[in-house]
Amino acid sequence: MSEPAADVVFVEGPASNWIIMRREEKFTLVDAGYRGDLPLVLESVRSAGLDPADAAAVLITHAHVDHTGAAAYFAVTYGTPVLSSAAEHRHLQGKEKFQVSPLQVLARAWQPRILQWSVHVLRAGGVRGIPVPSAAIWTDEVLADLPGRPVAVPTPGHTPGHTAFYLPTARAVITGDALVTGHAISARSGPQLLHSMFHHDGAAVAAALPILARLDASLILPGHGPAVRVAIRDAVDTARRQPTAKAKPVFAPGAGWAGEPTYGRVEPAGRSKPE
Repeated sequence: MSEPAADVVFVEGPASNWIIMRREEKFTLVDAGYRGDLPLVLESVRSAGLDPADAAAVLITHAHVDHTGAAAYFAVTYGTPVLSSAAEHRHLQGKEKFQVSPLQVLARAWQPRILQWSVHVLRAGGVRGIPVPSAAIWTDEVLADLPGRPVAVPTPGHTPGHTAFYLPTARAVITGDALVTGHAISARSGPQLLHSMFHHDGAAVAAALPILARLDASLILPGHGPAVRVAIRDAVDTARRQPTAKAKPVFAPGAGWAGEPTYGRVEPAGRSKPE
């Protein structure tokens, strides 16, 4: 656990991360590890000086099993709202699935890093996720009232409804799996993309990088790997230089948009923002 910004607690879990954003006795939990990480999630909340029953909401960047493990527990035990984007909603409820398949993993299981990661997934209960039937869809207004005041930044590709969260006061971005700084099967450290087998739409993953690069952020809180202090634009450039990244630079000097009232509604270049 670390507190890289005031009232923003970053927890680097055994395989995936979660973030706790405090406001007095209330907090917002972003992502929730594997189902086997539940004791660690609860322990981290208490170590942050909070009561798990006081969660204002659990936000899900995307509904893969390594990010939703404790969500159902909070919903059932405390009645905590569990929220996702509209495009991720059915995935979170267990009605759709956009997850790496066992066959994809088995085809690469001869690689030591993938084999070791696979063993951890099995031990952490990652074969079967826990759907959250009561899950709901957030709105900008709901997010603005939560501790941390996270701003949804749509970054589809890893999953159809993947969303990053921008924290303007902390100049931080919770990147989920759109941009990570490490992973159990990766030999690299620092800003990077996950292995292509994890992505629903690889081209969209690359297209999401310029969206992140427009943020006025210098603290990256990823879904995998350690938190890093680096300008998000520089982190995107690093990720783009990897062989699997296809995104082209699209930003010009001074093209940031932090502080604009519509910064939670990021639109690709060439498209107008919603009314």
